[in-house]
Amino acid sequence: MLALAFPGQGSQKVGMGRALCLAFPIAREIFERADQALGFGLSTLCFDGPESELVRTEHQQPAILTVSVATLKVAEQERGLRGDMAVGHSLGEYSALVAAGAFRFEDAVRLVRARGRFMQEAVPEGQGAMAAVLGMDREALLQICAEAKGSQVCAPANFNGGGQIVIAGDREAVERASGLARTRGAKRVVPLPVSAPFHCGLMEPAAMRLGEALAPISVEALRFPVVGNVTAEPYADAAAVKGLLVAQVTSPVRFEECVRQLVALGARRIVEVGPGRVLSGLVRRIAPELSIEELPWN
Repeated sequence: MLALAFPGQGSQKVGMGRALCLAFPIAREIFERADQALGFGLSTLCFDGPESELVRTEHQQPAILTVSVATLKVAEQERGLRGDMAVGHSLGEYSALVAAGAFRFEDAVRLVRARGRFMQEAVPEGQGAMAAVLGMDREALLQICAEAKGSQVCAPANFNGGGQIVIAGDREAVERASGLARTRGAKRVVPLPVSAPFHCGLMEPAAMRLGEALAPISVEALRFPVVGNVTAEPYADAAAVKGLLVAQVTSPVRFEECVRQLVALGARRIVEVGPGRVLSGLVRRIAPELSIEELPWN
């Protein structure tokens, strides 16, 4: 069985999708639909930049989703690609839900643009931070976060697997936790160049606004299982989608557990669909028994 994996923020680069659109009309159609749905030239931003605009969260999220869906459509047409299940990393969960038929593409691309704006506006610039902690036991890092936070927020944001856990919260608390991790055996602690502290309690204002944006959107029955970031379990049904997407904004991404769940569901092969190869690298460390396939258009 084949699992599809869809990347999240950080996988973008100027020029992404250009070659795909030049070669395949179905990819051009997806980009045209995104431009029309958003009311501005997202395709131009993807193809030509500038990078300073592409990396803005409200642009980055719909851009990555659009490239991912365009890549999927080309792979289905040219390779006969058919996924039996899917997972996405944070933003990538929306791409996975589009692939499974839960969301119309136009609804999803508008939704993730709003999601990006809500997440950016939830915390004043400079107040939050994120850091990747490498080579530290999960329970030890949880204890460090509890010690470091004081009256602030500091918590795991991504359990990425392969010994990588990302923490997020108030800048001072994340810096305290980073210092403690270094003295208690972490192999490396890397501050991340992000515009906001995603997937922690500071995102609560964004979660509330996202719930309002999701309310009028139709969610259809999923054609195949999508393993959600919050529970690391397949969505039970379409009715569960909105609540879990709202919870995802403030909850850690349990990517390592999600990949193990794919294996438990019967996945033997996995392919990353969208810009970059980050998830493929994580999967190699989490589940080496999975055969990783590559698309030429990533």
